[in-house]
Amino acid sequence: MKPLLISLLLLSYSTFAQLTTSNLPILIITNQSGQVIQDDPRVRAHLGVIDNGVGNMNNINDPFNNYNDSVAIEYRGSTSQQYPKKGYGFETQDAFGNNLPVGLLGMPVENDWILNGPYPDKTLIRNVLTFHLARKMGHYASRTRYCELVIDGDYRGIYILMEKIKKDGDRVDVADVHIPNQWNDTITGGYIVKVDKTTGDVPYQWTSNFNNEVIFQFQDPEYDELDPLQSSYMENYINEFEAAINGPNFADNALGWPAYIDEQSFHDFFILQELGRTVDGYRSSSFMHKDRNTLAWNAKLVAGPMWDFNLSYGNADYCDADEIYGWQYEFDNICGNFSTSIPFWWEKLQEDWLYEQNLRCRWEELRQGVLSTAYINNYIDSVALELTDARIRNFQRWPIIGQYVNWNGFVGQTYQEDVDFLKTYLEQRSVWIDNNLPGNCNLAIEEQEFVALHHKAWPNPFTNQLALGFSTFGIGEVVVEIRDLSGRLIEQRKLGEKFAGAHAIDLKSAQWDRGNYLYTVLFNGTVIHTGKIIKI
Repeated sequence: MKPLLISLLLLSYSTFAQLTTSNLPILIITNQSGQVIQDDPRVRAHLGVIDNGVGNMNNINDPFNNYNDSVAIEYRGSTSQQYPKKGYGFETQDAFGNNLPVGLLGMPVENDWILNGPYPDKTLIRNVLTFHLARKMGHYASRTRYCELVIDGDYRGIYILMEKIKKDGDRVDVADVHIPNQWNDTITGGYIVKVDKTTGDVPYQWTSNFNNEVIFQFQDPEYDELDPLQSSYMENYINEFEAAINGPNFADNALGWPAYIDEQSFHDFFILQELGRTVDGYRSSSFMHKDRNTLAWNAKLVAGPMWDFNLSYGNADYCDADEIYGWQYEFDNICGNFSTSIPFWWEKLQEDWLYEQNLRCRWEELRQGVLSTAYINNYIDSVALELTDARIRNFQRWPIIGQYVNWNGFVGQTYQEDVDFLKTYLEQRSVWIDNNLPGNCNLAIEEQEFVALHHKAWPNPFTNQLALGFSTFGIGEVVVEIRDLSGRLIEQRKLGEKFAGAHAIDLKSAQWDRGNYLYTVLFNGTVIHTGKIIKI
């Protein structure tokens, strides 16, 4: 069957582009159900994947060597469905329709996948860049692989195979609420929720008690997979956080925001949203997650993963989103006529000078590394080089170079002009943030004599050594513990009695395996600081 199928496909899509060989993997989807792919429900299809490995060419006549089985597929996305180049969500399945976890294109084994078809982003790079930066900053973000896609004989161009955001040890690594442990704590985590607009069939959502245009939804588990105690717990947790941050003690360690959120994750989420000046930032497709308390020592709300950056980095022409100046978290003051609003806490957090100071320090730290202009430009150039041949076919299929597509903030006459605009925007936006982000931080001094405002580990991620700084607020015995994610104690440092103030220790990790660890600072036997560190 396959030689005949391939011949028919070649005849069908040769009108649009001569896809015979590619340096990118080739995905071929063939409808099996007689129904065209639609928004809902999913339809049955066959997926064949040709991937001969990095550095090797892939030929349309090569055997399906990465995947050769069924999928259930549908359109995905909300606003993006207006574009002729659709995005797809699919599950890999066996012949009986059961989930079939596989490692597509070298990614960790799973069964839920996304094919993102960048259309208004003519660089084809914005999402991939953002997820890469987030991972380099120490957070999970969807892994990505470029590929070329054919559906029912129609060449569809360059797509990005991406991991769907869900709970998994290799994705958002939080506990399964349905699996009890020895403490029988299946209420406090793990959950993935999002701030988003309402599209499609959403079984349940709730709004902020302070703004009914801030809409929360369950991502994983979905609402109908939770019992009432579980869904109520997470809804109440967010309600309590909002009440605390809106209260008179909003900056208090025990009563305010520090008791509810993971500070550095909120810093990094803010930094990437502001760097991208993401027009839907904070108010749509904005994810957060919380682990189980007994597995992560009173786990807090973590911002992320990052998502949906096609209309960012100057690529939206409304509400000042293409300007290099101004703060995106103040979007409601610029454009207040939308059905969704930005949660008030992103602005409220700026009122705490300790949070503001730590945010400034984190920005300066990142600007010396992964967010430096040189690093970002080199990464963009490397991706553009990878796409050199495939993008020609893509824009033969979708001839939009030099054409306005909703809602381009810039229209280059060549692909290179679009790439150059992206690089220039990032450089100018970074300089504006350099000059306008409040706070005062000197990292050169900080790394010699740490002035801990709350707690911080640096560098993070690290290789063989890191420093841990923390504050105490009285006189007492201090113990620092490092554990792996299973709870096994890796190292314990008894520091003796410490006075109120800032303290720092060095940790050597040559004997530790690569991976994620949790640190805990105990003060007179009570946990006062926790955080995650990553050895690479």
